[in-house]
Amino acid sequence: MLRKWILSIILNAVAIIAVAELFDAVEIEHFGYALIAAFILSILNVVVKPIILIFTLPITIFTLGLFLFVVNAITLMLAQWMMGDTFIIDGFGWAILAALIISLLNMLLERLVKDIVN
Repeated sequence: MLRKWILSIILNAVAIIAVAELFDAVEIEHFGYALIAAFILSILNVVVKPIILIFTLPITIFTLGLFLFVVNAITLMLAQWMMGDTFIIDGFGWAILAALIISLLNMLLERLVKDIVN
């Protein structure tokens, strides 16, 4: 269980670095800070995200789940705010795009690692 969580944090950090390399509007100092950002995101996803989901459930249902990208962007912006100058996103629109790309990359990386590990 712990090994899976640590692997998830590492893969999330790789996705954050990839997004930072892909877009000039997303900046992160280095991989160590990406690991910290991924750790903070994992904590936010456990603690804060369920609360946000409860409050935004009607709009999430109305948009057929597309509002979840906004919720993911909110958690990403919270992580960015907590990291200070070491993790910068130039606006909420970029946070939505970054959250989308990070989610896709995480999905691909987890499938790739699952195939290699098993």
